[in-house]
Amino acid sequence: MQPKQQIGLFSFTMIVVSLVIGMGIFGSVSASAKEAIAPSVYFSAWIIGGIITLFGALTLAEIGSRTPNTGGIYKVFSYAYHPSIAFAFNCIISVSNASAVGGIAIVGCNYLAKLFPQYQFSNLQIVLASSLIVMVFYGVNLLGIKTSSLIQNILMTIKIGMVLLLISCLFFTNDYAPQNILQHTNTTTNNLSWIQSLGICLIAVSFSYSGYQQTINFGNEIKNPTKNIPRAIFFGMAIIIALYLLVTLSYYLVLGFDTIKNEKEIAFTLVNKVFGMAGAKVFTILIFIGALAYVNVMLLSNPTVFYAMGQDGSLPKVFAKKNIKTEVTTLALSAFTAIVIVIIFFAKKFETILNFSIFLDCFGMVANVAAIFIIRKRTQNLDTRGIYTLKWLYPLAPIIFIIAYLFVGISITIADYKTALVGLYVLVGFVLLYFLCKKKALH
Repeated sequence: MQPKQQIGLFSFTMIVVSLVIGMGIFGSVSASAKEAIAPSVYFSAWIIGGIITLFGALTLAEIGSRTPNTGGIYKVFSYAYHPSIAFAFNCIISVSNASAVGGIAIVGCNYLAKLFPQYQFSNLQIVLASSLIVMVFYGVNLLGIKTSSLIQNILMTIKIGMVLLLISCLFFTNDYAPQNILQHTNTTTNNLSWIQSLGICLIAVSFSYSGYQQTINFGNEIKNPTKNIPRAIFFGMAIIIALYLLVTLSYYLVLGFDTIKNEKEIAFTLVNKVFGMAGAKVFTILIFIGALAYVNVMLLSNPTVFYAMGQDGSLPKVFAKKNIKTEVTTLALSAFTAIVIVIIFFAKKFETILNFSIFLDCFGMVANVAAIFIIRKRTQNLDTRGIYTLKWLYPLAPIIFIIAYLFVGISITIADYKTALVGLYVLVGFVLLYFLCKKKALH
């Protein structure tokens, strides 16, 4: 019997938009522009990043259509690869998600610090404040208190409203635009080629476009999937690309390229310039609330990966145990939270966390999208059953996605080889951990 398919074209389009638009756009704009040798590099990165995301989302949607009962990304790895590789990549994605939590917590605290200009907060103070936020929501989740979908929907509406507010600043360009919007004083990028600069810019852009991975979970729940899935993803990504480009254009025209490159809390600066300090303070509080919501929902959802790995024996069975009263996977939640705290103290700055997170994502997402070549061969019997497929975009879409993420990974290695080495050590370490756990299980 076919499952009851209730998600239509408009609803799935909105799901795609809500999955991608997060807190990254408020923290990564300056990071993406910092190494841009020219505005053309900066804007190209946002356009190319959106196209890459489109191809990745479409590919993952087909994987989801072909493996509707495997439980998302975690089971896809197990189905397509050797268990040790699946284990390592699943852990890598969890660590990458933990990095994102730490990064957004730091972004939220950096914005909050703007409300107190009389104080000069050190990196250590921001790190401690970010860690405190994570620990508070760790305690909340230990009690089994879950944020309702209604609250999450309200917060999503607020985030979209903040994006639209930033875009509205375009109407004030005649009043506030600097005399020379092209002027910039940062000379650290003079030795970079256009391509090298683009690769580094794409690191932060990739972070802002993340979230599309969840399209893998909807392949079997869409009305008329062969038509509605590609349409919804295309329309959704078109909306997202348009919104992101309008936001970046607003920064560019109102503040100038130099300010974008050198001001980390760029949204505060923009709103402050156009709407005054009162508007900037309200906006900053909303960003901080959004960061809190992100931390909470990630602490709620990500430990389920450790829980699932405990159930199938990839991790010790103790990870699959739940608290009888609260139904919380205590050890899984504690492990994920501990990883977040370690990353915050290890990296200290959003930019370092960004490089680490995206470098790990390069491993995970390349392996995930590449699974389409294996899964297609194993599920040829489904081709005539009305599932969604890439059709003429295969194999072009996954190949372009893989090449693009390899390009980003290489760019990170060139720009920050130490962070890349740590990421590589983490990957190898998880492979070794798999065999160690299996060896103990046999005894």
